[in-house]
Amino acid sequence: MQQWSETLEITTRGQGLYEFTPELGRFMASSRIRDGLLTIYCRHTSCSLLIQENADPDVQADLKTFFSRLVPRNMDWITHTTEGPDDMPAHIKAALTQTSVCIPVNDGRPALGTWQGLYLFEHRDAPHRRQVVLHVLGEE
Repeated sequence: MQQWSETLEITTRGQGLYEFTPELGRFMASSRIRDGLLTIYCRHTSCSLLIQENADPDVQADLKTFFSRLVPRNMDWITHTTEGPDDMPAHIKAALTQTSVCIPVNDGRPALGTWQGLYLFEHRDAPHRRQVVLHVLGEE
């Protein structure tokens, strides 16, 4: 059994979905692991990870709109406000999604579907540099 790890830094420009599927391919090629399990972990509490359609950008726009309506800023019951009006809604959105994803690896590639891509879902307004840890365990 072999393992390989790397930390990606993803620069965001504010709220939205940032695809990093191509980086997964490069990571898998450098690992030389053919079959196994790829774990992706986001090291933050105000953004998250999604496997989502990567063919139609309307999907990303609709997801962003849905989450902004589901968890609007300035809700009168929020007490955590020291980091700005977008911070607590960002924590709630991250809690509703996920901070880690596991994907099977077959023949050296993540076993994603035809229209699937992996995204960092930034929930804050300001630009950030986010860290995503990639770890694969398997056989060469």
